[in-house]
Amino acid sequence: MDYNIFRELADSWGLVYLFAVFVGVIAMMFLPGAKEKAANAAQIPLKDDTYPIEDQNNE
Repeated sequence: MDYNIFRELADSWGLVYLFAVFVGVIAMMFLPGAKEKAANAAQIPLKDDTYPIEDQNNE
């Protein structure tokens, strides 16, 4: 297989695959409970971790 065959596959089936993933992600946002899960995921970086991170090498 040469470069042109890979490029043709990426142009056609790659586009179809990425469009299907996009539609799937958008559809997931309309499922019941998705708003609550998205709000919880958005708060992950803001959570205050009060416990120290232990060195895994010194168990």
